[in-house]
Parts: sequence; structure tokens; C-alpha cells
Amino acid sequence: MTISTVGIIGAGTMGNGIAQACAVSGISVVLVDISDAAVQKGLATVSGSLDRLIKKEKITQADKDAALSRIKTSTSYDDLKAAQIVIEAATENYELKLKILKQVDALVAPEVIIASNTSSISITKLGAATSRADKFIGMHFFNPVPMMALVELIRGLQTSDATHDAVKALAERLGKSPITVKNSAGFVVNRILVPMINEAFFVLAEGLATPEDIDAGMKLGCNHPIGPLALADMIGLDVCLAVMEVFLEDFGDSKYRPCPLLKEMVAAGRLGRKTGRGVYQY
Repeated sequence: MTISTVGIIGAGTMGNGIAQACAVSGISVVLVDISDAAVQKGLATVSGSLDRLIKKEKITQADKDAALSRIKTSTSYDDLKAAQIVIEAATENYELKLKILKQVDALVAPEVIIASNTSSISITKLGAATSRADKFIGMHFFNPVPMMALVELIRGLQTSDATHDAVKALAERLGKSPITVKNSAGFVVNRILVPMINEAFFVLAEGLATPEDIDAGMKLGCNHPIGPLALADMIGLDVCLAVMEVFLEDFGDSKYRPCPLLKEMVAAGRLGRKTGRGVYQY
């Protein structure tokens, strides 16, 4: 299958990042969200990101104009019919994703691939809710999408070789380095990363060190580019909590118990950069 148009559901951080990566690579995009305000905000984010690349002399104004011309925004799922693959990039909520996937499945042609950008939910389970489990796959991008090279390709039990190969080829066209992962909660990166972040909250809660020193320790001692607490603020504390809750439920292992401090901060609305305050103030 030749993929010339990618449909993306969700114009938030991940959705607009995927849209930018596709458009810059010469692929047409249909970017859909629930309101015109949401899709316009997503498009504005892409425009601002491309402006930063112009300032760094990585692209030209003509490149930016060409990329933006490839992104069609819409509030109607009907416009997704033009795509050969539809990537769901909605909030990390099982019921919401299920509702969206069932709508898309009923709408697009049988040969269209459907992918989910989920960071923790079972691809086998999501795929089974559609009529095309063999054409369903996880395509987990990392934030910020335009900068991060990795894409995890998660095969559900039913995902066909043809689907995997087509999506792998698409990821490579976007300049990404895909890795193939079996379906399991959190896949590879988040299975390792989010429990580490959760442990950093336990260390903070126990008063072993200040947030600054915890982050400095991991940056200087493990050569991480950003500390786990600052990274949690970037990801969103609510997202970190949601992933840990999925792990605890799916594995039934107490080592995945979310830190009470993390739960408390989410309850207080201190979600990180997006709310102006998390572990740190922004």
C-alpha cells in the first residue's frame, strides 16, 4: 500500500506533532478534532514550530508554506475517507479511544489501516473492538514528535505482516527510527521510563533530596538529558499517573503502585507545564 494521505484524530500535542512530521515529509494530512478552535490551535502550534526551524536555518519559508499547505483541518470524520491510514492521537483514555476507533472503523474503507498513538493501552484489545484487527497497529510517537526519532510499532495478536510493513515504511518516510514491540502494557520505553519517574516521586516524598538535586543526580550520574521530575512535568503528571494505573491493573504487581504524592499533586491540579505548576513552577 502506498500511503499518500494520513488522517490524524486529535490536534493536541501529539496529533499536531505527527501532522508536522508528515507534512514536512511531503505527505498530505487531514487533521481532525472536535472543534474548529482545537484544530486551529494545533495548526498554529505547527506554524510556530516551523518558524523555529526557519530561525535555525533547517528549513526555508518556502518549505514551511509547502508543509502547511499539505495540512487540511476539519471537525468532520467524513474527511478521513481520503486517508490510507488513520492515526488516533486522543487523550490516554480507553473508553474515549474505543468510541473514536469504532466511529472511524465504521466510516473508512475496509483496506484503510487504523493506528493508535496510545502509550499504554493494549493494542490487541483496541484492535478487537474494530472490524479490521489485522489492519490495526500501535504507532507510538514520542514528544516532541518533530524532534524525537523513535516510533514504537506495537503489534497486536491479530496485526498482519502487511500492516506492520506498511506502517514501518511510513515511519521511515517520516525520518523516524521505528522499533517493533509485542503488545504489552507500556510496551518498551514507558514500561521502563514511567516506573522510574514514579520512583523519583517516592524519593521526593521521602525527603531524600530536593527536586533539583534528584534531577541533577540523574542527569549527572546517568547522563540523562533531563531529570525524571522535570520530565514528569513535561509529560504531564496526570499522564504519568494514568500509565502507572494501567500497569498496576494489567500486571497486578504492587511494584507499579502509583506514588501517593503523584496522586495528590494530580488531585490538586498541579499537572506540570500545561497548568503552569507541577513539581516545578512555570
